[in-house]
Amino acid sequence: MSKPVKRTLIIAIILIVAGLIIWPRLNSSKAGNEKGPRSGAAAGGPGGPGGPVSVNVVVVQPQPLNNVIQSNGTVLANEEVEVRSEISGIIQRIYFREGQKVQKGQLLVTLNDDELQAQAARLEYTIKLNQEVEYRQQQLLEREAISRQEYDIALADLNTVKADLQRVKAQIARYYIRAPFSGETGLRYVSEGSYVSPTTQIVSMQDIDCVKIEFTVPEKYSDLVQRGDSITFSVRGAERKYKAQVYAVESKIDLATRSLRVRALAPNPDRTLIPGSFARIGLTLERIPDAILVPSESLIPELQGQKVYLLKGGRAIPARVKTGIRTPREIQITEGVDVRDSLIVTGLLQIKDSARIKVRDVKTSETYKPLQQKE
Repeated sequence: MSKPVKRTLIIAIILIVAGLIIWPRLNSSKAGNEKGPRSGAAAGGPGGPGGPVSVNVVVVQPQPLNNVIQSNGTVLANEEVEVRSEISGIIQRIYFREGQKVQKGQLLVTLNDDELQAQAARLEYTIKLNQEVEYRQQQLLEREAISRQEYDIALADLNTVKADLQRVKAQIARYYIRAPFSGETGLRYVSEGSYVSPTTQIVSMQDIDCVKIEFTVPEKYSDLVQRGDSITFSVRGAERKYKAQVYAVESKIDLATRSLRVRALAPNPDRTLIPGSFARIGLTLERIPDAILVPSESLIPELQGQKVYLLKGGRAIPARVKTGIRTPREIQITEGVDVRDSLIVTGLLQIKDSARIKVRDVKTSETYKPLQQKE
């Protein structure tokens, strides 16, 4: 027997043996698949093909809704300034303490003004001399002993010296640094004997009897923010909620952030609000007394938008919806759901259009709490 014939016989024997082993298994698997659906269909219970799906239902009721937007902001002092000197000089005396409450116009610091004081004294003596000269010239003019021009020269000399004295006194006033408004001083950065210039910060001052809250709102809400609106806010490190009232709105939209800058004023009698603090703001833009709110988990996204399932006649009927304001747990429905509709909120993954439904629990939209729901 030739080698090709032997090889062909061996391959044929292997294929016959493999067929005898695999064929019985294929038959048993096919029989099992045919029996499975029959047994499932015979059961016919919930969860099997064709059986009703157990769900929870919410009966939609109108609810009041506040359109509140959240924003981040900063606490600012009502008035704030870095006290500096208009001129350069040496500090002669400091009249305030750090953290002290001062009144508007109160003297804070004096610089050494000895040279200007000497000039002022010299000018005062000169004024006295020129006053006597002017008086004598007036007497002579009345007796027609001198001309009118000679008297006018004496009077001009007197007025010139008086003007020079006023200019020196104005320069002296710059050496006396006073509080620009009533408030509290901060930390002091100089000492007596220090040389200061207009760039040297002496102390900071803040008026924090009331504070400003500065924040921004997105451009799309710009027409809803008005002077007189109330806001609530909190600061880090405190659980207390504060209230403030909008007193100013920027007249243009920021081109970089596409947002509108807003400022509100809050009383601060106990000094708990510190300028520079981070603030979390809630601004109520509008109040809707009868909004239709549904739990967020009841909405099903689609390519064309969103839909919900309503319970009608014991079956799940899809309804396309349009949404409005979102809250942490609910969404406003503006179109597609009416008051007293029965909304399916659980078992949405198992539901098909017009599927039979078995109601497990019914609540109203006011009492339904998704965060406490247990399947």
